[in-house]
Amino acid sequence: MDIAEMRHEYTRGELRREELRIDPFEQFTLWFEDAARGAILEPNAMSLATASRAGRPSLRTVLLKSFDARGFVFFTNLESRKGREIAENPQVGLLFPWLALERQVVINGQAEKVSPAETQAYFVTRPLGSQLAAWASPQSGIITSRNALETKWEEVRRKFADVQVPLPPFWGGYRVIPDELEFWQGRANRLHDRFRYRRQGGNSWLIEQLAP
Repeated sequence: MDIAEMRHEYTRGELRREELRIDPFEQFTLWFEDAARGAILEPNAMSLATASRAGRPSLRTVLLKSFDARGFVFFTNLESRKGREIAENPQVGLLFPWLALERQVVINGQAEKVSPAETQAYFVTRPLGSQLAAWASPQSGIITSRNALETKWEEVRRKFADVQVPLPPFWGGYRVIPDELEFWQGRANRLHDRFRYRRQGGNSWLIEQLAP
């Protein structure tokens, strides 16, 4: 297998300055709707980059659960590696890799916890198995085996068999408040279209075109 010969020519579309919405959240909405209609597996899947206080990075995929003009929301175990690193260093990055559309969106900003009420409102919408998993899994912790994890899940299932599964005290959500959003459209000859929105204060944004 010759990895160096793996390449794809991007020819699906283009992105022009005059086509961009003034508000980056409106632009994101347009592209997200395109991704949702485009038969992409989990278009709300996004890579989340965090870093420790010492600057050591880590990366994983999480699911976007809501967004609006305030930012982009996901939920997780607050005691996981990502939770610990956000507590030390709230500066994070997000990446939506919609490569089937030859597009990417990169977001940089600061993560803050959402309210307990917002977390509770989302938690009750999760499938029962996922609610139980939130209690059973010591996310990012070392476990002895898959069997031990499944045994713990069964214990939790029996414990909450006759009641509504409560919200774990160690589980919650984060909202990423962006100060930069980049929209990337693949183009032929690697001359991609890239536009970056930079927050200028409040809800004012500066739009800049970047070299590919």
